[in-house]
Amino acid sequence: FTTGATMANFTGLAAARWRLLADAGWNLDRYGLAGAPRIRCFVGQERHDTIDMGLRYLGLGSPTLVPTDDQGRLLADPLDTMLSEGPGPAIVCLQAGNLHSGAFDPFENAIRIARRHGAWVHVDGAFGLWAAAVPELAGLTAGMAQADSWGTDAHKTLNVPYDCGIAIVRDTGALRGAMGLATTSYMVHDAEGPGDPFQKVPELSRRGRGITVWAALRSLGREGVAAQVRGLAGAAARISRRLAEVEGIEVLNDVDYTQVSLAFGDDAITRAVAARLIEDGKVWMSGSHWQGRDVLRVSVSNWSTDADDVDTAVEAVSSAFAAVKSAGN
Repeated sequence: FTTGATMANFTGLAAARWRLLADAGWNLDRYGLAGAPRIRCFVGQERHDTIDMGLRYLGLGSPTLVPTDDQGRLLADPLDTMLSEGPGPAIVCLQAGNLHSGAFDPFENAIRIARRHGAWVHVDGAFGLWAAAVPELAGLTAGMAQADSWGTDAHKTLNVPYDCGIAIVRDTGALRGAMGLATTSYMVHDAEGPGDPFQKVPELSRRGRGITVWAALRSLGREGVAAQVRGLAGAAARISRRLAEVEGIEVLNDVDYTQVSLAFGDDAITRAVAARLIEDGKVWMSGSHWQGRDVLRVSVSNWSTDADDVDTAVEAVSSAFAAVKSAGN
């Protein structure tokens, strides 16, 4: 358990760095990065910026950007070509849930290609990893379990408080190699069991983050988690369908998960609608920029969102748009 998805991704990438250099015959713990084989990092053009930040923290430099489609999904064929262009260890970062479209990368094809090139695969699933709990959304996450590490943030979709990120790493040796302490004689060690929590994350001093996550999972159960995620995706779909029926409002993405990106003609009108909504205060939807356009970004993430909230959201957006158009006339 980490402080959030940023540190969850950092933890997975740190394990990747440790393993790849160890397999290349380089002792990272002893010699550091100076003189080490260069690790090539590949990310989709529409990855979240915290992936770049984690790579920077780890001294791995700027990643190579892989082209994406119109929904922000990484394209597998260019990834294959780019991995073929140079030797050396590599990390491929995939995404479960694009920030603007909610789209999921093509895990099966991308991971198969990465495996052929000997690359470590990390999945940034800050909010999208939870789609795996819903049977009817299985197509979104198909192949995702074949990766080497995953990061997510329980506060985004499970709705526990902040400071509850989760890092999952298949290679426990790499995880402990990257994060663990060799000697702390004054601490009580768990030599036989799964290991001490501080051996798997960046911090020693840490709160009991797993307690709130356990409580949520224990109270909801498997079906409850699925129902919660299903409800968020369903609310996003209803909001998008109803707003698409309003003349002048354009839904820019395929609404497969919990994200909706809206435009209202030109960028100036879209920015004005976003400002009007925030001033009105009935709903919170942030302005953003995607695919070369300013957008109003709707992210359905609260477990309590119901039909009345959908009605409120649709009415608030429609009214804000009408007010902006009226002011323009």
